[in-house]
Amino acid sequence: MSHWLIVGASRGIGLETARQLSARGERVTASVRSAAGLAALKAAAPDAATLQFDVRDAAAISAAAGQVCDPIDVLIANAGAYGPQRQSSTDMDFEGALDLLSVNTLGPLRVVQAFLPLVKRSARPRIVLMTSRLGSMSLGGTVNVAYRVSKAGLNKIAQCLADDLKAEGVVVVALSPGRVRTDMGGPDAPLDVRDSVAGVIQVAESLTFADTRRYLDYRGEEIPW
Repeated sequence: MSHWLIVGASRGIGLETARQLSARGERVTASVRSAAGLAALKAAAPDAATLQFDVRDAAAISAAAGQVCDPIDVLIANAGAYGPQRQSSTDMDFEGALDLLSVNTLGPLRVVQAFLPLVKRSARPRIVLMTSRLGSMSLGGTVNVAYRVSKAGLNKIAQCLADDLKAEGVVVVALSPGRVRTDMGGPDAPLDVRDSVAGVIQVAESLTFADTRRYLDYRGEEIPW
């Protein structure tokens, strides 16, 4: 039985990840932002240990990390947002874009830095940064520029973390769950959340040190940076 930390587990992919892992008997610690999120998590994964913080708040994250005593085998940094309505290269909501960067790009890094001592104590430490194919610099398109930039930045953080933690044996990957039918992905998305999450869990379980610094999708297939 492994200890999984799921950050951002009040809905969508994070909630389903906590549900699936808890249902099969894994040890799960999961975080939410609000009381409503906590209620949803408790209903889906009643055996999960819970934490409450916003990924923008470094002090709250640090305090939450202090509540966890045991090593973390897999850290999945899933909390994220899609950003403001106006986010094209010719019409940008700059304040909204800055907040999105705080959530999607720096939020996962705040989490990793706070919980890293617990991750390092694992015999097989893995860090999964949930990104998007839209963060690939090789992908064309101009829709949702701020979101793309936030995920491209997260991809670079994944690379840097992998390099910095290589000597300590910590595996770090950027992982795209695909476009999923959730509040964020929308009703027309091609993937069911259960199928995406099953793939994410399988990929995270199978990671070895040879995988560190890779950019993968939920099937374990390579995505070009």
